Amino acid sequence: MWVLDDLSGGFENNVPQPAAFVHGSILDYDLLKKIFQAYAFEYVFHLAAYAAERLSHFIRHFNYENNLIGSVNLINLSILYNVKCFVFTSSIAIYGSNQPPMTESLTPMPEDPYGIAKYAVERDLSASKETFGLNYIIFRPHNVYGERQNIGDKYRNVVGIFMNQIMQGKPMTIFGDGNQRRAFTYISDVAPVIAESISIPAAYNNIFNIGSDIPYSVNTLAREVAAAFDVEPEIQYFDRRNEVDEAYSDHSKAKRIFKQDDGVPLKEGVHRMAEWAKRQGARKSKDFSNIEVPINLPPSWQPK
Repeated sequence: MWVLDDLSGGFENNVPQPAAFVHGSILDYDLLKKIFQAYAFEYVFHLAAYAAERLSHFIRHFNYENNLIGSVNLINLSILYNVKCFVFTSSIAIYGSNQPPMTESLTPMPEDPYGIAKYAVERDLSASKETFGLNYIIFRPHNVYGERQNIGDKYRNVVGIFMNQIMQGKPMTIFGDGNQRRAFTYISDVAPVIAESISIPAAYNNIFNIGSDIPYSVNTLAREVAAAFDVEPEIQYFDRRNEVDEAYSDHSKAKRIFKQDDGVPLKEGVHRMAEWAKRQGARKSKDFSNIEVPINLPPSWQPK
């Protein structure tokens, strides 16, 4: 097994043994081509993305380059080197403001550049199957959290953001009134299914929602995170962002194919991640280095 990552949002010590690690970007086509030439890959798992959904409005070129063009590089090489199946992690963001719980049969209506890029890759995989016979499996996970996540990224992964803020003695920050609801998904309810999918023929050339069934408000999440750190919840509210109020999916298709159980409850998952985060300690958050469109950028995201 080979792992390629540019470490822009992760850490090399997260790479499991005995996987071989290559430090590089999916935008480096020459590097990718050398790797595909040297090793006869049968399967490609494409999880690389800059998954800051709301920030994507302000970094449009960066978003499309990383999340769309980089994906096309991998798809092209998978076709050229006869990969048996291409597994892609898309996103619930492709649904936009569709009525929840979202099902795979809904017509996607992405409302931000991140979701648009993900949906474009989905369509490209469908076209690649039709034209070249490249098999694919597409997963649409949502609000995934857990150990080893980068809690130092202030633009994405709200569970980690809350934990990092608490460990720095800062209030948890929420955009809007905190009543927006999401189904927060513990990592063990997602990663094993993605890994095992290539061995399940019925999964091929299909799209699956994957994640937790039960939505919670962001306020409820904040209280759960505070409880896991044994502190009273201190919350600072900012102006509401332009985002979907209700975003959660139906997972009956995935449960039928992958025989999933109900997964890890929010309280337990947050506790597990909090115990890990306490051992790691707080991480310093960095400003995104190249905001392309600063107009209407939330004040808390303004570069210092």
